[in-house]
Amino acid sequence: MDQKILSLAAEKTADRLQKFLQTLKEDDLANLLQNQAVKGKAAGALLRAIFKGFPCSEEAGALRRLKIYSCCVQLLESGDLQKEVASEIIGLLMLEVHNFPGTLLVELANEFVDAIKEGNLTNGKSLELLPIIFTALATKKEDLAYGKGELNGEECKKKQLINTLCSGRWDHQYVIQLTSMFKDVPLTAEEMEIVVEKVLTMFSKLNLQEIPPLVYQLLVLSSKGSRKRVLEGIIAFFNKLDKQHSEEQSGDELLDFVTVPSGELRHVEGTIILHIVFAIKLDCELGRELLKLLKAGQQGDFSSNICPFSIALFLSITRIQRYEEQVFDLLKSLVIKSFKDLQLLQASKFLQNLVPHRCCVSTMILEVVKNSVHSWDHITQGLVELGFILMDSYGPKKILDGKTIEASSGLSRMPNQHACKLGANILLETFKIHEMIRQEILEQVLNRVVTRGSSPITHFIDLLSNIIMYSPLVLQSCSSKVTETFDYLSFLPLQTVQGLLKAVQPLLKVSLSIRDSLILVLRKAMFASQLDARKSAVAGFLLLLKNFKVLGSLSSSQCSQSIGISQVHVDVHSRYNSVANETFCLEIMDSLRRCLGQQADVRLMLYEGFYDVLRRNSQLANSIMQTLLSQDCLLCCIQHCLAWYKSRVMPLQQEEEEEEEEGFYQDLDDMLESITSRMIKSELEDFELDKSSDFSQSTGIGIKNNICASLVMGVCEVLIEYNFSISNFSKNKFEEVLSLFMCYKELSDILNEKAGKGKTKMANKTNDSFLSMKFVSDLLTALFRDSTQSHEESLSVLRSSNEFMRYAVSVALQKVQQLKEMGHVSGPDGQNPEKVFQNLCDITRVLLWRYTSIPTSVEESGKKEKGKNISLLCLEGLQKIFSAVQQFYQPKIHQFLRALDATDEEEEADVSVTQRAAFQIRQFQRSLLNILSSQEEDFNSKEALLLVTVLSNLSKLLEPSSTQFVQMLSWTTKICKENSWEDASFCKGLMNLLFSLHVLCKSPVTLLRDLSQDIHGHIGDIDQDVEVEKTNHFAMVNLRTAAPTVCLLLLSQAEKVLEEVDWLITKLKGQVSQEIIPEEASSQATLPNHPIEKAIIIQLGTLLTFFHELVQTALPSGSCVDTLLKDLCKMYTILTALVRYYLQVCQHSRGIPKNMEKLVKLSGSHLTPLCYSFISYIQNKNIKSLKHTGEKKKEKTAAGPTAMARALRETKPIPNLIFAIEQYEKFLIHLSKRSKVNLMQHIKLSTSRDFKIKGNILDMVLQEDEDEDEEGTASEHEGQNKEPAKKKRKK
Repeated sequence: MDQKILSLAAEKTADRLQKFLQTLKEDDLANLLQNQAVKGKAAGALLRAIFKGFPCSEEAGALRRLKIYSCCVQLLESGDLQKEVASEIIGLLMLEVHNFPGTLLVELANEFVDAIKEGNLTNGKSLELLPIIFTALATKKEDLAYGKGELNGEECKKKQLINTLCSGRWDHQYVIQLTSMFKDVPLTAEEMEIVVEKVLTMFSKLNLQEIPPLVYQLLVLSSKGSRKRVLEGIIAFFNKLDKQHSEEQSGDELLDFVTVPSGELRHVEGTIILHIVFAIKLDCELGRELLKLLKAGQQGDFSSNICPFSIALFLSITRIQRYEEQVFDLLKSLVIKSFKDLQLLQASKFLQNLVPHRCCVSTMILEVVKNSVHSWDHITQGLVELGFILMDSYGPKKILDGKTIEASSGLSRMPNQHACKLGANILLETFKIHEMIRQEILEQVLNRVVTRGSSPITHFIDLLSNIIMYSPLVLQSCSSKVTETFDYLSFLPLQTVQGLLKAVQPLLKVSLSIRDSLILVLRKAMFASQLDARKSAVAGFLLLLKNFKVLGSLSSSQCSQSIGISQVHVDVHSRYNSVANETFCLEIMDSLRRCLGQQADVRLMLYEGFYDVLRRNSQLANSIMQTLLSQDCLLCCIQHCLAWYKSRVMPLQQEEEEEEEEGFYQDLDDMLESITSRMIKSELEDFELDKSSDFSQSTGIGIKNNICASLVMGVCEVLIEYNFSISNFSKNKFEEVLSLFMCYKELSDILNEKAGKGKTKMANKTNDSFLSMKFVSDLLTALFRDSTQSHEESLSVLRSSNEFMRYAVSVALQKVQQLKEMGHVSGPDGQNPEKVFQNLCDITRVLLWRYTSIPTSVEESGKKEKGKNISLLCLEGLQKIFSAVQQFYQPKIHQFLRALDATDEEEEADVSVTQRAAFQIRQFQRSLLNILSSQEEDFNSKEALLLVTVLSNLSKLLEPSSTQFVQMLSWTTKICKENSWEDASFCKGLMNLLFSLHVLCKSPVTLLRDLSQDIHGHIGDIDQDVEVEKTNHFAMVNLRTAAPTVCLLLLSQAEKVLEEVDWLITKLKGQVSQEIIPEEASSQATLPNHPIEKAIIIQLGTLLTFFHELVQTALPSGSCVDTLLKDLCKMYTILTALVRYYLQVCQHSRGIPKNMEKLVKLSGSHLTPLCYSFISYIQNKNIKSLKHTGEKKKEKTAAGPTAMARALRETKPIPNLIFAIEQYEKFLIHLSKRSKVNLMQHIKLSTSRDFKIKGNILDMVLQEDEDEDEEGTASEHEGQNKEPAKKKRKK
């Protein structure tokens, strides 16, 4: 039969073939086809013949053809056919699809859809036909519509079929095939959305390994549209998966079953990122959509778009050149915005209650670095670049007088520091994980250290130090780069050289070649022409001496600094032994001896360094002492005494070594004794110094005398310390100490007197004390706390001199100030944070006891002396110390507070920081209450202000949710309400404390409103005829403090509130712009914003009443008026922003809340009209002042321009305010139209503010100028104009 069909098909006409086929039953024909196909015998030719015999022009033929088609589909699904046969049949079936009429095509498609939904497919081979059927359906529409104009429903039919297909269940093994199938189907935008949503929902139902090919097909499909949704879906899916994974890992450790192994998930994510990057290279539009997602995340709520997976994706596309710059800029601004948001949230309880805490971008980026260990090589380059971009952009910027200054203002300093630290962390962690990138990171860091000598590079040196500490042995491979850097040492600033050498020090222990090349460079530098280069050489050699231990030296626990763990670890593997180290160190000592003939600066550096070397490498003591003795036996240069001072560790060394080499020490002791006795006997004239000497900095003799004076004072200090330390509480020694101090004081008084007379401060004012911090600590403890009976008599010698005790406290203050400014102190152990902290604790304990035991008032009631009160100095010291500890020792605050509590026992170790801080706060509160309860003439303003500053510092240590914090706030509020001292600085300090506490509990807007009413009551109204009722909420606000002190403080707080509100509005706008929601769901979808909207409106409403009070207040000209006008301008700008937000909301068919209508009404009735009155008041005031200046013009001609300039400056913000008001009203009109609510009914539109020449005022001024006698005419003109008339009215 098959042969007959084939032979009939070979004829030119198909008539006989058609007749023959009609005689056959459908089942027989189907069986025949099936048998031929299974056997693989000419199935294609037979199928072609059958289709020829059933033309679609006849209805019956088309139906028979459909049956055969369905039969073939089942045959393909059966899996019985050979591959070649199946391919041939599919090819034929594809060709025949377009011949079917539309109705049969729909039927055929339905069969496929049903088979997919019911899961009847066995191998999915026939799915290759489905796109052809859908394509045919789409093209049929045009043909049929062109012919008859009625069957244009085929496109709708296609949409319906796609909808049905996507709403049904898909067997997970055909998901990829079905997705791939759609790329060949012409789809409308709506159909595309349906398909994409279906595929995205299938992600969670597939195995992890099946997702990359599916994503690939989805990305190919996205070229038809819905790119944004595809990217969002992929990012959201992996964000969810990452969160689940991290929860599982951080959850129950006993959990055996983990959904996805970590490595597998990361490898899949890496593959998908590569797929997306590849797709972006081919489709620019996809790249643009991805950048839009990043921008949207940066502007609004980034919780959905920004996650570790998406950050990794963004970093990957930086390899595409056209996106590189944009992505890094966006990531940089995303990081800094994230830190700024965090800072804003931490500083405001109001925002914390409204906005839930979200994951910081920095955590996400570091998560990406951690994940990149799983072969994410495509993002490592991006991570390195991002790290350096952050460090370059947000590192410290300028150097001024040797100190690093942050370029940014105080508020933005913290986010900048955090961003720079994040950059360093990214680079360090990437360095640890990725071996291939290490060389590049090290090179870039060293390049920056060498090339940026003029700008601060401490952050790069810290990073270099961390890298080397992590693995010195790994860096041996990069030794050439390090030795190359050494060649530039003599050209770098001293600070950079010290940092760099300290950082590379672990390398010197593991690499002989690096050490040798460094020594060569340092020896050359020793004879360089530049002073800094020679200093660098000394610094380098001293560092080597400190770190190459000689056998028999003290253990590291006894040293001033312990060596880092990793460095000790390296020592174990080191090829150098202690004997070799000794030879090495003695060679260096020889090199250093050559410095002793150089400039004073170089020698001074060497002497200061010897002390640290002794502490770290005690076996070198004899060599060092010999060097010092050989220099100082002639006593030709006084400052060599500093070297002996630095050597005061020698008695310890003698005891421990027990060797017969005491000659050097004895000689030094004898010399110090000799100098002590000679200094006591000497007069100032012996040094050619006295009251009549010239100390001016402009003459050579003056400069010489200054240097000489500072040297003599330095010698006195060194000898004071030496004699006290060897005194063993001997009365004679203490008398010598006091005599040395009198010599010091005599010279100090002369210098201070001369400095007071000169216009500029003398150089010696900034000279650092030569006393060590440890000695200052011991001296203060002996003076104020030593109650041992045997010491009583000798200490009474020192205690009898108030001036000596005052000097001891003032040196402690100087040391703390130095710590605050530079991060370290001068003198021995000044660079060792541990030792400095210990000394700080001891000093604080003594100062605290002295201040609380002997209050200032008690001390002052005794004899009056010239100079500051000691208790006041103690308080000043405490204020500086509390500030410094919070700045430099934040992690050790608990330890610090514990050290202050003398009664603290071991069992109290669990007492919290809040409780300890609260205990200290109570002591200072008592002191402040004592001052406030004193008589007005006894009120010590400086002490009160210092106490408030101390309380402010300590209150930062309280937990805002604790009862102690609440007590502190209520106590501060009570003080402000009940005390009315007319001291501006004290008032400002106390008010600042009140606000800083208040914002951590709730928003300060009600406080602002109450205080503004007090100010209005005290200063009076702009209309002199109006009598203002005095509210008196806070007694601290009085006529003296109301303006400018309190007024400016309130305005700065109002600015912060406005900034918070602005931040919230921006956040809401971002959320609205990201929402694409159907109309019926819009009211429910935006409900979560409701509490934030309500809070914004309440804040603005209360602020509005605050400004309502201030614009009616007769504020004095100057900063108050300027700031108020600027803040009013901000207020209107933010009201405009809120109106624009509601314009956006109205597009989503949501109305305006009632409280927003009330806010608009309040602004129209209580603020805008008063703003215009206030503007008129300022202008009238300026006219008055200008007239007043004109009258005095003859007396002082220069006053005119100054008054004019001031008037111009004060009126400058007025046009900005008027513009802001008019913008607000303009957008209100738009909102009224869009929301169908008449918001303008309570607002009187402002009058035209064009320039006008008011004839009456002009005449008045002209006539006054022409003829001063004709005042009658002028008064007539004044009568015609209301504004000038108002000026003349007096109460």
